[in-house]
Amino acid sequence: MVARDRLAFGCDVAALVLLAVLAAIAFRTFSDYGLGWDDYTHSQYGQLLLDYYASGFSDRRALSFVNLYMYGGGFDMLAALVAKVLPYDLFATRRLVGAAVGLVGMIVVWRLGRRLGGAAAGLLALILLATAPLYYGHMFINAKDAPFAVAMVLLLYGLVRALQDYPRPGVWTIVIFGIGLGLSLGTRIMGGMTAFYMVLPTAIMVAHDMKAQGLRPAAATCGLFVLRMIPGLLLGYAVMALVWPWSVVEPLNPVRAIEYFSHFFEKPWKEMFAGQPVLVPNMPRSYLPTYLALKLPEILLLLGSAGLIGAVAAQFNRQIAPALRACLLLVATAVIFPVALAIATKPAMYNGIRHFLFILPPLCVLGGLAGIFILRWLAERARLAALAGGVVILSGLVLPIKAMIALHPYQYAHFNTASGGVRAADNAYMVDYWGLSFKQAADELLGILDKQGTQTPEGRRWVVAVCGPHPPAEVELGNDFLTTWNAKGADFALMLGEFYCAELKAPELVRVEREGVVFARVYDLRGRNLSDLFTLPPIE
Repeated sequence: MVARDRLAFGCDVAALVLLAVLAAIAFRTFSDYGLGWDDYTHSQYGQLLLDYYASGFSDRRALSFVNLYMYGGGFDMLAALVAKVLPYDLFATRRLVGAAVGLVGMIVVWRLGRRLGGAAAGLLALILLATAPLYYGHMFINAKDAPFAVAMVLLLYGLVRALQDYPRPGVWTIVIFGIGLGLSLGTRIMGGMTAFYMVLPTAIMVAHDMKAQGLRPAAATCGLFVLRMIPGLLLGYAVMALVWPWSVVEPLNPVRAIEYFSHFFEKPWKEMFAGQPVLVPNMPRSYLPTYLALKLPEILLLLGSAGLIGAVAAQFNRQIAPALRACLLLVATAVIFPVALAIATKPAMYNGIRHFLFILPPLCVLGGLAGIFILRWLAERARLAALAGGVVILSGLVLPIKAMIALHPYQYAHFNTASGGVRAADNAYMVDYWGLSFKQAADELLGILDKQGTQTPEGRRWVVAVCGPHPPAEVELGNDFLTTWNAKGADFALMLGEFYCAELKAPELVRVEREGVVFARVYDLRGRNLSDLFTLPPIE
């Protein structure tokens, strides 16, 4: 018992040290990350929401702002508020706040893994998430999907606690559940799918009570559980109203949001998938499984898959307590249900798998549980076998860490080693689909012009033809530059390395490259007459 307590203490200390190191790295590097395609619009939405509250609800521009009113703006509001206090500009502050939110998600994953499998499982779950380039990269840059992933795992944590306390969840459990529910729904209405997650786990608890006590006592116990959760539902509604005020302006607005998102709401464009440009509403059912297999670290795929199998297998082991079986099934459902739903319904798919970031935290929890189970199983047979298993896991963790360092600050573009990395993916899949490399490209262009002593043309600004997102280019280049879609008459061309941007016959001033893959280029067009930047019509 003493040795086990020491191990648990050591694992907890290691988790805290890791979180501190991650926080230090995030603080040191947050300014390296550029703006994503949607960043500028989201920053405007955050300020409009603050104006809505500051005006006593009379400034209602936020309630009809592009289509963002269909989403919550909790992250955008928080970043706008923090930017008024910190000594950084708005977009740098958004990077820093995003990192802080991402770290909160890591803490919740640690605590959830610890609650289900002990301190060692919690530590391994934390490590798996921290070394998932997709999650780590997006937490700095993604105003919707990364905060949604954090909100969903917080809700999952509250539901696990509720099942463990069934049928009398405690006050803190209800508070965590309510906050997680409100933030999930208030970020994306699809957070409501968690209701389906709870069907089978609750059925396990009811079936156990029916076997022990009969139908009526079991039904009464389930009714008590539901009644005890109602304050959490009310708290969730209040939190949702705070971060997504449009949702409560009219009672049916959440339903309208569901209807809106049930159909693809933009003009379709093409993205590269498996070497072919495909319209995003026409992506095959294999899209999500393929990207998961290509982009997640091998060790996470292996341990996460083992965790999923173990969670399902646990349902047939009556020696495992019903509450634990229900919790394992809940966490497994949080991974399986969204993927199965996407494959079955075949929605428009684009931007890699950023919309499915929220399945990574529960997958890491399952991976942590599986990894520690395997090590303990090996240790019962031979210490050397357990040592070998530990070396395998550590070796598997090294691969994504090396890739994250090599790709910095473009970790979100990662493809795993087994797939050939970003070099193999470059001509077959989308890599820097959000145009993060425009920051580095713009910084280097500004440095070249400054070093050359080149002055802004008299009576006008520099004209930059851009293939990629314009608002990030405008922010990074500054007021001395005018962006355009038209190469004719432009001084420079700022081009993403994606398939829809042409390679121009002009001097190359800047090349942003990682692992042999070109993420962005800047061309010198002065004195040249080029007509087109694109291999396909631009995404405007």
